[in-house]
Amino acid sequence: MSTDQADHRERPPYWIAVAAVLCGFAAAIFFQVIVQVIGTTSGSSAAHPTPAMNNADNYLLDLSFVCAALYFTTVSRGMGRVEFGYRRIPWRTGLLAMFAAGAAYYALTLVYSAVFNLHGTDALPSGLGLRHTGWVVVVAIYVCAVAPMAEELFFRGFLFGTLRRMHVTVAGREAGPWIAAAIVGVLFGLAHFDSAQPEFLIPLGFLGFVLCIVRWRTGSLYPCMALHSLNNSVALAVNEHLGWGAGAVVAVIVGSLALIALVTGPLSAPRAVTLSET
Repeated sequence: MSTDQADHRERPPYWIAVAAVLCGFAAAIFFQVIVQVIGTTSGSSAAHPTPAMNNADNYLLDLSFVCAALYFTTVSRGMGRVEFGYRRIPWRTGLLAMFAAGAAYYALTLVYSAVFNLHGTDALPSGLGLRHTGWVVVVAIYVCAVAPMAEELFFRGFLFGTLRRMHVTVAGREAGPWIAAAIVGVLFGLAHFDSAQPEFLIPLGFLGFVLCIVRWRTGSLYPCMALHSLNNSVALAVNEHLGWGAGAVVAVIVGSLALIALVTGPLSAPRAVTLSET
């Protein structure tokens, strides 16, 4: 059997990507209805949800997509293998990839903000209870650790891991991973339509794109989670005007990365690193 034939047999079916997106949204809507029913029976209003309801929605949203990815990975077993990317790589490789991706993302965001004359920042919805100490902890854990783990698993691990093996030739060169990164970037931006201001969806989509490139070029999901967490931690501290000093910001960053390592570390496996994984 040729290498191309063997690679084709290992490709997961592309329909599982579409199915997982649809099922993830369906499950998220279902959980949202359940949260609203519980909240209203407890005296809250669906039109003005409490911080408890909003935070429950966030956690259950990510859980819905993680479960969808895991379910369809199991369903497709035997038809192809989805590589989520929990692979250990040299720390220098990871840092270089993070720096390059972060520089590209922030440079584009600055240009985008200047061109469209955006003076505000992408702030989280006020209903999360950020002005109350107890809810700040809940929100910080979600924004800085849970969301990077869940979203990277679904978007860069599952979706990109499935779609990047598309065989598409452009000008005689393989373009499958680039097209997959563009698709996942668009979906990543759209996934934040309910939590980010509309004008910031394009930079978020570009962040999703560059994170796919990091996942592809390093073969690992860890730099993606680390950059995602770092970006969210700094954004939370700066955009929400929480009054945190430098020490508190560093503590949040270190704590978030430690939690991510604790949860996802057991999933990792060593590998021989290459800078181009196709």
